[in-house]
Amino acid sequence: MPMCADTEPVESSNGEEIHHSDSPKSTNAKENQERNDRRADTQNSSDLDPNDETDELSLIDHEEIVARLTLKQEGEDGPEVRGGSVDILIVHATETDRKDLVLYCEAFLTTYRTFIPPEDIIKKLHHRYEKFCHCPDTFKKRVSKNTFFVLVRVVDELCLVELSDDILKLLMELVFRLVCSGELSLARVLRKNILDKVDQKRTVKYAGLMKPLAARGVAARPGTLHDFHSHEIAEQLTLLDAELFYKIEIPEVLLWAKEQNEEKSPNLTQFTEHFNNMSYWVRSIIIQQEKAQDRERLLLKFIKIMKHLRKLNNFNSYLAILSALDSAPIRRLEWQKQTSEGLAEYCTLIDSSSSFRAYRAALAEVEPPCIPYLGLILQDLTFVHLGNPDLIDGKINFSKRWQQFNILDSMRRFQQIHYELKRIDDIVTFFNDFGDHLAEEALWELSLKIKPRNIQRRKTEREEKT
Repeated sequence: MPMCADTEPVESSNGEEIHHSDSPKSTNAKENQERNDRRADTQNSSDLDPNDETDELSLIDHEEIVARLTLKQEGEDGPEVRGGSVDILIVHATETDRKDLVLYCEAFLTTYRTFIPPEDIIKKLHHRYEKFCHCPDTFKKRVSKNTFFVLVRVVDELCLVELSDDILKLLMELVFRLVCSGELSLARVLRKNILDKVDQKRTVKYAGLMKPLAARGVAARPGTLHDFHSHEIAEQLTLLDAELFYKIEIPEVLLWAKEQNEEKSPNLTQFTEHFNNMSYWVRSIIIQQEKAQDRERLLLKFIKIMKHLRKLNNFNSYLAILSALDSAPIRRLEWQKQTSEGLAEYCTLIDSSSSFRAYRAALAEVEPPCIPYLGLILQDLTFVHLGNPDLIDGKINFSKRWQQFNILDSMRRFQQIHYELKRIDDIVTFFNDFGDHLAEEALWELSLKIKPRNIQRRKTEREEKT
């Protein structure tokens, strides 16, 4: 039986056309007939080779779709959908008019790259759309429209690095076919998405030419950190973090846990390098001070800055500075007892002995805007990736993808609400992109010069008086 049969008006015995009545009774009869037709189509498709991939892409009956999914058992925790073939997971995601599937659809769109490339899912969605787009059956037309708008979401959420020439060619072919079939409004929607992505990619490509002078290696302004208020420094650190954080595309983070490919995660890589440079910059300016009191004064300055970062919910710079102050070359030096105890209190936030319980609790209570510590997000994603199989009984393990989605969803939420901070050029220029810092070996060399190994800790003046 063909998926779409042409319908013609029936003639009466006197040659006049008989049209269906618009009464509720006839409408219900029509809907029942369409439902029966769909089940007949499903029955016929069930007689086909079950290994035929295009078979499942043709399913439209919800009960038959669900029957092909692996669902959770009664009493089990976790997502309703535990697994399924690639095609049936795609088909289930196109049931967008079902309110109970909203979260499933979001989880699918966030994680599909872990089991099917973007180019392939675009082809499959287009195949499903074309299967039903010319059907007179209203339900099938709705299936085609739902499928098309999932396709638009996929295109809209493509990473810029995924926008290859092959995908652009494929997408423009789809636009051309939509135009030829008379679907001009849909063609315009898809074409606009494609052009927006191309413009975005072009803008990013030339953004490097527009960097501020400080980011091009021009010498920073003379002065010291003490020239600026601690809360202003915290705000400027947050401003710089936010600019990079909002550029990170969610798939970059997901793919990093699996492949750790810098080319596929360029914005994440830039954000991570920024964190490391900031941390080494903090270590360097402290350890390059010749006098102990100058080192102490700077360390206390950074503790004040951290306090303001915590108020701003900027856990990224907070932990970058904390990791610097708690690094071995810095920690081993002699500090006032009060300073050491104060720093110890801050270190409880990143205590890894209890799986960062204190940090997770603090993050759970935060109201955006917020910049989370991405190192822990990447660690959690890596644990999920390594600790769960991709397939169960030959089907995609969607429970694994659900865990990945939940980890990434909080990050997505934080990206949606932005800070409103004013740039202070003097401070940003002073940072000089945090490029002026020492390497690990040089830090240890200076640390050992200040306090050689096997030398007992000298008492400070304050301790001697007590």
